[in-house]
Amino acid sequence: MEVEEDTSWNGAGHTGEEAIDVDELRVMYCAADSFQQYPRLAHYQTTHLRRQSFYSLPQAHLRLLSSPPFNYLETLSKVDDCIDSNAELSRAIFKAALSNFNLGVPDEKSRTATGTLKMPDEWAGCAKNGDVDKARSTIRQFYRDWSAEGKRERDVCFRNVFKVVQQEQKRLKEGEKLRVLVPGAGLGRLVFELFLRGCIAEGNEISYHQLLASSYILNCCERAGQYEVFPWVHGFSNHRTRRDQFRGYKVPDVHCMSETMRVQEETGRVGEMSMTAADFLCEYAKEENAGAFDVVAAVFFLDTAPNLIRYLDVIYGCLKPGGVLVNFGPLLWHFEGVMPNKSENGAHMSGGDDMTGIAEPGNFELTDEEVMELVTKVGFVVESRETGVEAPYIHDTESMLQTMYRASTWVARKPVIKADTS
Repeated sequence: MEVEEDTSWNGAGHTGEEAIDVDELRVMYCAADSFQQYPRLAHYQTTHLRRQSFYSLPQAHLRLLSSPPFNYLETLSKVDDCIDSNAELSRAIFKAALSNFNLGVPDEKSRTATGTLKMPDEWAGCAKNGDVDKARSTIRQFYRDWSAEGKRERDVCFRNVFKVVQQEQKRLKEGEKLRVLVPGAGLGRLVFELFLRGCIAEGNEISYHQLLASSYILNCCERAGQYEVFPWVHGFSNHRTRRDQFRGYKVPDVHCMSETMRVQEETGRVGEMSMTAADFLCEYAKEENAGAFDVVAAVFFLDTAPNLIRYLDVIYGCLKPGGVLVNFGPLLWHFEGVMPNKSENGAHMSGGDDMTGIAEPGNFELTDEEVMELVTKVGFVVESRETGVEAPYIHDTESMLQTMYRASTWVARKPVIKADTS
């Protein structure tokens, strides 16, 4: 899958005719650098500080916990090993970002292979703790999106999307392909699955952490199971046994190129896929996206809106007459109590002339019932709805603390002729 760049983004801005905004450039480099810095900060926060605290204990307590069955120092060493395993993936994402996103410059001092890239000196070490926290969260998300064990979570929220897509494909003429937009595409698994089902699937993502990681796993990863991630290793709370903390998962569960070839051979038909790196509101309010899609698949997305009316208006506008919005998710309002003045990543990806996208001032939160009322006010016709669907999200099934969303999923169609809702 190729990452389709927003028109205001030409690589990292040090090539091409248009110079990228320096704030956005900073966000890009911070995201890339955070994957490089992940092991250093993870070791420091997770084990180094714990060792300091451990050695501050009274000697009798220290000796007790250093011995079986506790072996606390051995536990910290195992944690370090798991972080090192996670770091193999994070470093691969970093290296791919330097070339794929035009972020790197030649490393003149490298004694390894020719063409080695490095961060520009002015951006080296730019990632802050918050950026590295996002990198760590992204590594954890590989469990959900790209492990065999995460399939249970994916199936819950993808099932209705696949059902709608299959139904809408029956409406197409011979040779046509369904055009599906996935806003908030994250690590790209839903986009990839729709592509395998013959759709022209377009993902949209504003987070550079997610974009760098999805680009690597879709385009650059060499084989299935190439990495082992340990999503639960950074936290020490609510583990029933120490073994639970050290559970690892092979990722990706499929090699994207091999799986594409397999499906092509079996069915004779796969679709197309792409990703836009842009503010959803700005990109899809553009005239060229008006009436462009048959389906919009919003999975854990609508509650990221500061202004849901804007989201629904843009979705309505980019759907073809008769097109469908299929939604799945809870209502964990992303901007609750916050007055947003910039995007989630700290940079504004420009697009439309008459709006500032997700950075537009003002926000509000609705109940699930009120959301459904708003959907109809915008002009959609709700065709089905189910509430209380249990939906785990990066869920440790063995943890002593269990949390579960009770999500809402529904399908709403844009009428061929918009009804008068006044």
